[in-house]
Amino acid sequence: MKILVVDDNRQVMETICDFLEASGHITDCAYNGEEALHLIERESFDVIVMDIMMPRLNGINTVQELRMAQRNHTPVLFLTARDQIEDKASAYKAGGDDYLVKPFSLQELLMRLEALTKRGSRQDISNLEVGELVFDPLDQQVTRAGQKLPLSKIQLQILKTLMERHPAMTSKQQLVTAIWGDEAPNSDALRSHIYALRNAMNKDFEFNMLETEHGRGYRLVTQE
Repeated sequence: MKILVVDDNRQVMETICDFLEASGHITDCAYNGEEALHLIERESFDVIVMDIMMPRLNGINTVQELRMAQRNHTPVLFLTARDQIEDKASAYKAGGDDYLVKPFSLQELLMRLEALTKRGSRQDISNLEVGELVFDPLDQQVTRAGQKLPLSKIQLQILKTLMERHPAMTSKQQLVTAIWGDEAPNSDALRSHIYALRNAMNKDFEFNMLETEHGRGYRLVTQE
């Protein structure tokens, strides 16, 4: 697993990361919510460990931003010293998937993270919509103006990433990382998938929704 650990307590973070790496996983670190959001924009993670009480941007607000603004569905496990039902309700309402009270067993943390990755991304989030495009997370299908688009698994992943980041530009490297992680294919693979995706998206429509900007990347555009 590739795991992002977000905690302003350096000692706690190092302890968690050392244990997870010793268990064979890849970790990255952020010391507050703002740093975490910047990292998540650039990289993809299988699961996120998020402390709640942090300066600058706390865990609850960070996950709300992650779910609503970035439309990122990566599973999130909250860490906190607070064990009141109201605190747990706030965490789940913000978009958290699990909740672990400090102090905790590192082995239990690992078991919970493994369970979250097996469960996959949250499925209670509404459809993604960009102009005529609608992505249904339950059916894993995209329609344009009500017409289902015949997309391969990789084409679907590319389009979903572009929709999540709309209206921002998505670089080639961001797409490669989101789709293939550290096992990047040859340089022509992404170009071929983009070509096929553009054809599938625009075949029966006059307006091209997938824009390429040389040297910068790709983005979806809509008609005014």
